[in-house]
Amino acid sequence: MSQHGDIPFRGTAVPDGVGTEDLEKQKTEEQGADGTAGDHGHPHHHPGHHQEHKDRHDERRELHEWECYDKLGYSFSWGKKWTILSVIFLVQVSMNWNASFYASGVDLYASHFGISAQAARVGQMIFLIAYAFGSEFWAPWSEEFGRWPILQLSLFLVNIWQLPCALAPNFGTIIVCRMLGGLSSAGGSVTLGMIADMWEPDSQQYAVAFIVLSSVAGSVIAPIVGGFVTTFLDWHWNFWLQLILGGFAQAVHFWVPETRCSILVTREARRRRKKGDMVWSADELKGRRINMSHLIKVWLRPFLMFIREPIVLCLSLLSGFSDALIFTFLQSYTPVYKQWGFKTIEIGLAFIPILVGYIIAYFTFLPWIYHHDRVRERDPDGLQPEARLYWLLYVAPLLSIGLFGFAWTSLGPPHTHWIAPMIFSTLIAIANYSIYMATIDYMVASYGPYAASATGGNALARDFLAGVAAMYSVPMYQNFGHSATLEWPSTLLGFLAVIFTIPIYVFYWNGPKIREHSKFAQTLASDRKKAGRRVSSCGSGQPGPEETYLAEV
Repeated sequence: MSQHGDIPFRGTAVPDGVGTEDLEKQKTEEQGADGTAGDHGHPHHHPGHHQEHKDRHDERRELHEWECYDKLGYSFSWGKKWTILSVIFLVQVSMNWNASFYASGVDLYASHFGISAQAARVGQMIFLIAYAFGSEFWAPWSEEFGRWPILQLSLFLVNIWQLPCALAPNFGTIIVCRMLGGLSSAGGSVTLGMIADMWEPDSQQYAVAFIVLSSVAGSVIAPIVGGFVTTFLDWHWNFWLQLILGGFAQAVHFWVPETRCSILVTREARRRRKKGDMVWSADELKGRRINMSHLIKVWLRPFLMFIREPIVLCLSLLSGFSDALIFTFLQSYTPVYKQWGFKTIEIGLAFIPILVGYIIAYFTFLPWIYHHDRVRERDPDGLQPEARLYWLLYVAPLLSIGLFGFAWTSLGPPHTHWIAPMIFSTLIAIANYSIYMATIDYMVASYGPYAASATGGNALARDFLAGVAAMYSVPMYQNFGHSATLEWPSTLLGFLAVIFTIPIYVFYWNGPKIREHSKFAQTLASDRKKAGRRVSSCGSGQPGPEETYLAEV
């Protein structure tokens, strides 16, 4: 494809930034005669800011990211990065497995505890809604204290709450512990933040596509396995298997090194001081403020970004409503495939086409990522951020096409063969993966060091709406009219999909205007350009988005 094809390009190429001589000059200015830190080499800094910067540093020199770039995650070897990413793939599969595997045992819980199937679904609903807020809760702490301790603590707590669920004397215990398990789940926000720790925005897409695949795959592998577990084991094993997979994921993750940029800069500063080089990281100079006010501000970070950053709000809602449609449609599998005499195991295996669709979608993104990389090699500023949404323009309509097709091939024998709805479910999966991938890729690239908090908004929308859908989906397919009761609900979802995909095109064509109103994303982009370096700011020692917005109040 030509560089001047349909993919949006900047009208004028922007220079690559400050060169080597400029960096040396910048370093010389920062290391003046008195050894104090300068003003980051920015010639247009406000005088007041310059004085505040000097006062903060006193006689201690700040160690900048670009001075120890070789010690950061960006400089990890290819093998090390993808080994870490493979472990994160496992962790993500484990988390999404927990969210989906429960549903396989709904009838078993209902029978054992003497409750209705609809009441048993409360355990699924409460986990998903708690998971939505758990992703928002854990994300900012991983940006403050590092990815490794936060993810280890999250995995440990999730595994602990599986024990009382497996040994529950009553259904109330399961409800409470499922809620706590959801709140304890860090989710994809922290794992996606690790991508921003190791890859610059221009080279992150292969990694994002891989982790997004792990997220959607985990939620589909669970029902495939769940059919066998429900048939041959009792309800306790639903939780024991979650614990076994979660425990294995935590054990493997234990050996993963820290990747958070600000933490690594602090470690390098301490190492250099031991050798006599008196430098401090920005976090050390700023100092930790562990008090209630600071804790509340940090926790508010992802919520403020969700509300105040149009990029986060628009793309999260788009992804969230899409996921809710998929979740609702999947609840039709049991009544639809029972028409062909499918038993529990066969219904579970009917999810395989969904997994196939996700894998196909993953591979369709790879040629576009390769093309984008070649364009950036010729001109680092040759692509607008909206280029990350380009392939989505073509595959998003598959969501509506798949839902309409699935609806009217669900008539059962002798009208249609069971393979027909499975083919259309594959199209739905391709669209769902693509929406998730494109929106996440755009946000990780836009918010870099704060990608965990930004994508936490995406998780909030997806899991919260899916949790709500857990309660209305089955009744909708059971009570929708008097004729074509399975066809019309999916048809309704198809019409809703048309409405929900329109914003994709609006965002693509009006992306620059939307980005102008995303204040913090613009600040981060400006920081990278002014600094004239590849590495994004770690956010260390600088005001986070929560401080930026709360200062306006």
